[in-house]
Amino acid sequence: MNADAIIIGAGACGLMCAVQAGYLGKQVIVLEKSEKPGAKILISGGGRCNYTNYLASAEQFISANPHFIKSAFTQWTVDDTISFFETYGIQGKEKTLGQLFPDNKNAKDVVAIFTSVCADLGQEIRCNADVKDIEVLADGFKVTYDKNGKTVVLTATKLVIATGGLPIPKMGATDFALRFARKNDLKIIETAPALVPLTITGKDEEWFAQLSGNSVFCEVSNDEISFEENILFTHWGLSGPAILQISSFWRRGEVINLNLLPNQNIVVLLDEERKTNGKSLLSTLLNRFYTRKFTDALGKFLPLSKTVASLTNAEIEQIEQTIHHFKVKPAGDKGYDKAEVMRGGIDTNEISSKTLECKKIPGLYFGGECMDVTGWLGGYNFQWAWASGFVIAQNL
Repeated sequence: MNADAIIIGAGACGLMCAVQAGYLGKQVIVLEKSEKPGAKILISGGGRCNYTNYLASAEQFISANPHFIKSAFTQWTVDDTISFFETYGIQGKEKTLGQLFPDNKNAKDVVAIFTSVCADLGQEIRCNADVKDIEVLADGFKVTYDKNGKTVVLTATKLVIATGGLPIPKMGATDFALRFARKNDLKIIETAPALVPLTITGKDEEWFAQLSGNSVFCEVSNDEISFEENILFTHWGLSGPAILQISSFWRRGEVINLNLLPNQNIVVLLDEERKTNGKSLLSTLLNRFYTRKFTDALGKFLPLSKTVASLTNAEIEQIEQTIHHFKVKPAGDKGYDKAEVMRGGIDTNEISSKTLECKKIPGLYFGGECMDVTGWLGGYNFQWAWASGFVIAQNL
């Protein structure tokens, strides 16, 4: 055997697994298809890497089995993530909604920790290694990969598949884990882009496009869940944190609701304005909360040039509906090219929640995004990657 374990994928999960295995004296070889490890880490958080979230728990994850990740999150906690990075010189700085970023460092420093520690522990990371075949042996696994046109064969008693999901194929994402799962009769929960911008077409397309670049703080909701963060208008539809969040819960054909003034009541504001300055225009009131361009765009639905005092009950009701119950029916999403994660994946019922070992193929482990575990925006998916990498390493 060439090593105790072969890890396919040098992303967040694979790298953490390699380091943690090294701590335990286990030798692994990490195979990475791309030119360098941690490609997706490097672009996360705009290159700043929001590497965990203080609020991370099973409640912020989508899965057919919502209890699956509880064991991993007990074995490797947010505090463990924070302590791990502090050990190697990265202090966390909290941003909005519990997101933790490196203070005075960035994503490159995060990746550098793993490559440096792997080197110190004698763990090999082989890049430009394109895995072509996996053979399940009686006592382990034979992995065949291509490196610069040459075929290389490795064997190990344990195998870890941490190849991620389908998003951002230009970064090297593939359906490798899903293909392997299908080939070996493992069930897959239907996959789709998640944390992804939504598109608007048809009669409303021009209205959204004219607002491209405008950002508005909103409560975005559907029948299942709601999020309060910014939305961003684009020339093809809607993006921004709140839209990315709701996209993981949105299904084609559904309508989403935008509360454009979530922490105020427009009817109360109109009543107060009528008492103090009834001659002011509706547009003047709305300009206190929105950019002039956004207010002007609302003129398609609202009587902006009327004074507050002259508004009829029907107009006030229309204003209330527009501001607090703005309905949007997206045509679709921007696909895996723009998605941050994949929804769905290998069914967690195929995997032990305590060890992340495949129930049907002993010695095989799955970690990270390739499984049916999808976190919210804001460091949650990193916490799952670190936790799953740690858990697998304990069981190699």
